[in-house]
Amino acid sequence: MTMEATRYDDGTISYPGHPRSRNGAEPVETIDLSEHTAEVVTWTTSMATPPGVREPNHLAIVEFDIGDAVDDGEESVRALVQLTTGDVETGDDVRPVYAEELREPGAGIREPESQDWGGYRFEPV
Repeated sequence: MTMEATRYDDGTISYPGHPRSRNGAEPVETIDLSEHTAEVVTWTTSMATPPGVREPNHLAIVEFDIGDAVDDGEESVRALVQLTTGDVETGDDVRPVYAEELREPGAGIREPESQDWGGYRFEPV
């Protein structure tokens, strides 16, 4: 499973991707963020989580340094992610680790099949 960001013809990068960039530019390629490390910009711990989401739920805004940006474009992109631990600090490097289940599908009032998905949590490097 990939964690795809989109690069646009003006050099900007967006996660998640959109049909056009903030400036109206066309997409030109996708970048698999699961192959990159990121830096913690800020983080928090939520103790009041939605049904089926682990408690406590450690969350962070992380910044990926892509490093191969097009001229005059952005070289980084940010994402809101789950962390594997609350033992992080601003500035720490983290890497994505695939999790088969990001929430318990049977919890809550929705059909369990609609709540069954995998994705990435981030752990300190």
